[in-house]
Amino acid sequence: MSALTFTLKQPPAQRVDMSPLVCQKLQGMDVDAIAAIELQNGKNRRRVDELFYITGMNTQEIIIANATNKLDFIGKELDGGSISVQGDAGAYLGMQMKAGNISVSGDAGLYAACEMKNGLLQIDGNAGDFLGGALPGNKQGMKGGTVLVKGNAGQRAGDHMRRGQILIEGNAGDYCGSRMVAGTIAVMGNTGRYLGYAMRRGTLLLWNQPQLSATFNDCGSHTLAFLPMLFASFKCLNSRFAESNAAFNRVQRYGGDMAETGRGEVLVRI
Repeated sequence: MSALTFTLKQPPAQRVDMSPLVCQKLQGMDVDAIAAIELQNGKNRRRVDELFYITGMNTQEIIIANATNKLDFIGKELDGGSISVQGDAGAYLGMQMKAGNISVSGDAGLYAACEMKNGLLQIDGNAGDFLGGALPGNKQGMKGGTVLVKGNAGQRAGDHMRRGQILIEGNAGDYCGSRMVAGTIAVMGNTGRYLGYAMRRGTLLLWNQPQLSATFNDCGSHTLAFLPMLFASFKCLNSRFAESNAAFNRVQRYGGDMAETGRGEVLVRI
């Protein structure tokens, strides 16, 4: 059975709420019923078949073709199955995702993977601000799963992060790991200012020396036995993190943020 494919007819003038088009909500529906679903488009509601050409039948394997950055809430609360985005994704990609896989061939907007609970989200391009963060007013961001970004991430990646792992092959913006409660963020490129701002626990794993605030203590160099096991867990990913020359176990360790509980750590490859 071929994948259920939504091909965007033309770029929409207003933003589109894609949250109804997830695997578990479409399961058991025929094409006519799916075509009649109404999506919020700016101030109006439009049928799916007004915006997309629909082909295929397999609701557990969804493809969104010709995608643009005005398609918001793709994969919201996804609970199994897969969604492949051919192009760019808008804001709130994979928001509160529970299981399954989401892949994006282009860039993603603000709040990708925000409050994500499980599953795998892969972005081949760049990610916007608040990757894996918490919605405004909430105190817990990403709670589990894996996010892989092959490009760069914006500001406040992992803000209020509670669990899971964020892997960034490129650079991360200012306030990476801010207010982090637990989890792991790995950045192969450079990091911006205020790294780990107000983090309470968790691990920031870096390939390049960061600019740290005075509230982080230098704990010296260490050989950490858990790092080879961590890198071994990346072998299943289609990523630079899976390459053998990416792994290391010797690090310079910094503890902080001492302005909070000070139980977080920044590990820098040496």
